[in-house]
Amino acid sequence: MDGLFERRKPVEAIIADSRAAGEGGAHQLKRAMGVWGITALGIGAIVGTGIFVLTGHAAATSAGPGIVISFVIAGIVSALAALCYAELASTVPVSGSAYTYVYATLGEFIAWIVGWGLILEYALGAATVAIGWSGYFGDFLHATFGITIPRAYSTNPFEGGVANVPAAVIILLISFLLIRGTQESNTVNKVIVCVKLAVVAFFIFIGIGHVNPANWHPFAPFGIKGIVNGAGLVFFAYIGFDAVSTSAEEVQNPERDLPRGIIGSLAVCTVLYILVSGILTGILPYSELNVPSPVSYSLIKIGLGWAGAIVAVGAIAGLTTVLLVMLYGQSRVFFAMSRDGLLPAVFSRVHPRFRTPYLSSALIGVVVAIVAAVAELDVVADLVNIGTLAAFALVSVGVVVLRRRSPDLKRGFRVPFSPVVPIVSALAAVALIFNGLPLRTIEAYLIWLVIGLGVYFGYSRRNSKLQV
Repeated sequence: MDGLFERRKPVEAIIADSRAAGEGGAHQLKRAMGVWGITALGIGAIVGTGIFVLTGHAAATSAGPGIVISFVIAGIVSALAALCYAELASTVPVSGSAYTYVYATLGEFIAWIVGWGLILEYALGAATVAIGWSGYFGDFLHATFGITIPRAYSTNPFEGGVANVPAAVIILLISFLLIRGTQESNTVNKVIVCVKLAVVAFFIFIGIGHVNPANWHPFAPFGIKGIVNGAGLVFFAYIGFDAVSTSAEEVQNPERDLPRGIIGSLAVCTVLYILVSGILTGILPYSELNVPSPVSYSLIKIGLGWAGAIVAVGAIAGLTTVLLVMLYGQSRVFFAMSRDGLLPAVFSRVHPRFRTPYLSSALIGVVVAIVAAVAELDVVADLVNIGTLAAFALVSVGVVVLRRRSPDLKRGFRVPFSPVVPIVSALAAVALIFNGLPLRTIEAYLIWLVIGLGVYFGYSRRNSKLQV
């Protein structure tokens, strides 16, 4: 255990290793994205599950119409963390997101804990979204063409089915797209993001005229605690922007564009969440919104079936881009951890033609597809939330540490009012874990962490590039 917390990879060494790995071509990623591509990547991840799935559930079970405040709270915590991510992303423009930043500031051991949590976040998050995508896709086929997917092949075994085939298929298709190349998947993402934003705008335009202010009373039926619990639940809706920072080595000008993309995507999505949740709880009483598709459901309930169908298409598009970014982020975290020796070298091998970590994407795609097909993931949203919040807290602490250890490093962006903002960011994330998430989620995360520690001491520590 000697030197457990002293094993740290200096920022200069991380950047140098990244450049050296790229010179030979075997581990070099293609720089294909600008600021608009990064912003679209963030919006693609953020606008999806939060608006189309979790809003109704959180309103019905936790916050009521006060879900608007829940989104504000979650947005503030995310904004504080986003500032910290922006500084570290502009200082350490290397793939790996929170894992890489913590490696540079708090050391290898803490970085492993963050990376292990990100694996849980992206993999189970993608599987969960795929299951939601499958439901919307089935509804769309039935409403539009009268086609019904047999329950045996659209439901997991725990709910009486054989396998959720559409969920597995969409995971495999997106994995193939990511293997083909960042440029191709980025272009597809931009198109779908435009469609998704148009549909969200459509709901706002149509829905605002059907708001009944009486539905906003009582505003906080579950009290302040309910609003905070709602913030913990809908935090799933904000996890996308951290995936943006995993693209650092595929951005044309990371020092300038990453901070803009991170903050820009978060700002756009927070405004949309507040508007949609406010209109949604104004159209129907909050108690009626605990359904898998609350946005389209609300329009159908007030007699606007055609509008509900349009929103359903937008939901499919929205969940598709969330899947794309989650699987993208997962493969890039694997890529970074593998390059540091903490995971087998196969995960950092880059395709000679497509310049993508193809073996990593393929393996992740197959595993997540199996999970999406057969698993019942009723608590996975909270598991994703706790992994993300833990990463947010440690990244925020990392900003303070790196300012002290390497004050002269070039920083394309600086967190204002440091160290106050990073410290408040870390405390807010921790507070949301213990006040917004159920105890069973914390217990499950600790079990996952224990498994990760076994992997670290059994394999990663001995094979680390920092091993002397």
